[in-house]
Amino acid sequence: VQLQASGGGFVQAGGSLRLSCAASGRTFSIRAMGWFRQAPGKEREFVARITWSGNITYYTDSVKGRVTVSRDNAKNTVYLQMNSLKPEDTAVYYCQAQLRGGDSYWGQGTEVTVSS
Repeated sequence: VQLQASGGGFVQAGGSLRLSCAASGRTFSIRAMGWFRQAPGKEREFVARITWSGNITYYTDSVKGRVTVSRDNAKNTVYLQMNSLKPEDTAVYYCQAQLRGGDSYWGQGTEVTVSS
């Protein structure tokens, strides 16, 4: 599975961004897709995930109410709509695909910078 993330950028606090991640290859094996982020000097952390069937979503507490993860199965794409962005949301955001067999794949990352 290949993942291509896009949509990062520079935004002021309180602004919004929408990240996209398009999957190709063995997309029929995808069980869930999600987003992680890694801020400078910190470990990569989970942000949100959505199952490919059932549309079940999961969020880390720090983004609940501000972030929405969604998917378009026909386009094999997952989105991360981020609103009310804060400087602490600044990070490189990575999408991840989890396959039914247990394998995981990562995209190349897209950078989000939120200025105060």
